[in-house]
Order: sequence, then structure tokens, then C-alpha cells
Amino acid sequence: MARNLHNLLLRFNLHLRYCGNRQIVNRLSLRGLSTSQSLNLASKTESSTPSIKGPDDVPRYPGSRATEWTTHLKFLDPDRIEGIPVYHVMNSQGVVMGESQDPKLPEDMVVDMYQTMTLLNTMDKILYESQRQGRISFYLTNFGEEGTHIGSAAALNPKDLIFGQYREAGVLMWRGFTLDEFMDQCYGNESDVAHGRQMPVHYGSKDLHFVTISSTIATQIPQASGAAYAYKRAQNGLCAVCYFGEGAASEGDAHAAFNFAATLDCPVIFICRNNGYAISTPTQEQYRGDGIASRAPGYGMPCIRVDGNDIFAMYNVTKAAREICLSQSRPILIEAMTYRIGHHSTSDDSTAYRSVDEVNQWDKVENPILRLKKYMIAQDWWSEEKDKDWMKENRRRVIEAFQAAGKKKKAQPRVDVW
Repeated sequence: MARNLHNLLLRFNLHLRYCGNRQIVNRLSLRGLSTSQSLNLASKTESSTPSIKGPDDVPRYPGSRATEWTTHLKFLDPDRIEGIPVYHVMNSQGVVMGESQDPKLPEDMVVDMYQTMTLLNTMDKILYESQRQGRISFYLTNFGEEGTHIGSAAALNPKDLIFGQYREAGVLMWRGFTLDEFMDQCYGNESDVAHGRQMPVHYGSKDLHFVTISSTIATQIPQASGAAYAYKRAQNGLCAVCYFGEGAASEGDAHAAFNFAATLDCPVIFICRNNGYAISTPTQEQYRGDGIASRAPGYGMPCIRVDGNDIFAMYNVTKAAREICLSQSRPILIEAMTYRIGHHSTSDDSTAYRSVDEVNQWDKVENPILRLKKYMIAQDWWSEEKDKDWMKENRRRVIEAFQAAGKKKKAQPRVDVW
């Protein structure tokens, strides 16, 4: 399965006409060389010095990988390039579409994945309502994107360094951040590890290798590239993982991060959550190209587009990406296609820019939690009765942690705050 995904990643990157050394690799492959050998020779061709064009010669300019001359004046039209396909394992009914792609995860792990997603969902509902009641100042929900969190987090080494944006609470929950710690941070009370110096949902944990969230969009992306470069020099067998939204990919920081990571061969996995909206800006107004994954070949990065609402697809892709990232010491870009069911934050009213019917379609049909639940029931690992009992239990846990956090004193400024 890992080999299939590895081949799929390479095929996606060779698929686009503007993808680096495509023609060189194809020609060298015809000589009986492996893909890795072809890529090595192609990179050597890139570094060749320029020469004068002869009747049987090819372009050798150092700034590109072009291998052919042309007498046709023709511009590359991005609207005529076929879109990158979306990799998935399960359909919306929880049915595995390709047996060879089933990760065959054990029952206890799959149940744990489901319970973590639903626990996160319940926590979101209660904390969102608490903000509306004035108990906390701000909140962001993760509705609809739980699969991108848990599927990717489960495939990583617990010591891989995470750089999140602000909608990745599930990654931290999977690693062991407790309900008490979530609540203490949102309340900014005396037990908050940040001592009340951060806005709600700006989580962080040194013990869990999760860098504290920053409000400023996209600053974590170049930081992840830098951390990955340090890991490369340390040769510690770990990688950096950076989550961001498609809106953050429009920031200059994203360009700098991608270019640094690619040219310095940094072991970093970039995971873009393409959820359809950058606050109120829909994707059709955010960019004109084929999503975010299509940008990777221009930087020299392998990429893949995945169904972010399919937790098994996210698991497979992240696991394969990590293997390539470390074995080849190079960055990988994963574009997880998903949908933000909730408002952007408690400061947003999404009904002003999208219809209720649109949201309901994704909530009732394409929801990652429902998809995994259907799979578990089909495997006889779960039932409606178990689900009812679990939902009562997880709500009890969330409310207990919420009430306990609310009774604690507010954090006091420390003498070294400045």
C-alpha cells in the first residue's frame, strides 16, 4: 500500500506539464532506469552549464529544466490542464472503494479515532455556546474538518513537531491534550499552561511537541521550514508538520516557506486544509489555479490531493508522505479537500455569504464523522446503541471539565511578563 501511494505521489507530480523534469525522467525511464535514478540524472542535467544551440542540441539554460526547442509560439493555458485527482479510500457511505488501499487498522484504533472526533465535536459545541453566553471571549470550531486532524495525526510520530494554524485542535487532542487543558486555556485561568497570556484556542504544548498557535496568518509556515532544516542537520529521524488553510497559502510567508523547504531539502510535511472559504472569501475568489497542490511542482515539491473527509485516506497519505519526507529528505505538500461546516469563528456569520442548504449537504452527507461511523457499523465494531451511550458519556466529560475550569481563579500576570 505504501509503495502504491509512493507511486501515486510521483505520478501526480509528473502529471502536470509544468512539473520540473518530467520530460527528462520519461526519457531516462525509457533507458531502463528506475524513477529515483532518473530523478538523480535529471537533477544533474538541470545543473549543466549553458551551451550554444546546435542543429541537434537541446536547451541547457541553468534556470529551467526544458529539454526541447520549439518553433511554435504557444502559451501554457492553465485552464486546459487537467485537474489533480482526489485520492480517497472510502466513499460517503463508509464503503472502502479499493481493498488494496484499506489501511487495515485494528478495531481499537478505529474506535479511538471515532471517539476522539466526536469528543472534539462535543467540546466545540459547548465552548461555542459558552462564548455566546459571555463565559469566554472567543472561539473557533472544527466542525466538518475532524477527519483531516485525526487521520493525519494518527500517522505521525508523536515527537514530530506540529505547527498549527488554529483549526487543528483534534491533532492536539489525539496526542493527549486533556479536556481540562483545553478548558483551562480557553478560560485563561490559573491552570492555563500559557498563564492566560493567549487568546482562547491558541493552544500549545511543549510536552506534546505542538508549537503554540499564533493569530497572525501563515507565520507558522516558514517557521516549520526552519525547524525541519534544523531536524535535517540533527538527523534525528523526525520531521516538522505544518497545517494551514488555503487562505494562508495566499500569504507571502507561504511562498518563502515552500521555496526554502524545497531548495534546502527540508523534511517537512505541509498539510493544507482546503475547506472552501478563507473566512468569507470563497475559493473562486481566493485563487484562479487548480487549488493549492498544483503549486507544489513549481517549487520542486511532490504533492497529492486527498479527500480530507475520509479519515483512512488522510492516514494513508500522511504515512506515505512521512516515509518519503524522511527517506529522501524533501518537503511534501498534501492538499486535504474538506469543508468548514461551522462559522469561521464567533466573530463571523457565514449565512451572509453561503446558503444553509449548502452547509446542510456537507453536514448530513459528506460529514467525516458519519462516514467513519457507517464503516464501523458495517464491520460490527459499533452500533446505534453504543453510539448513544458514548455521546452521553463524552458530553458528561466535557461539561465536567468545563465547569471545573470555570471555578478556577483567573491567571495573574507574572513578574517576567514583559
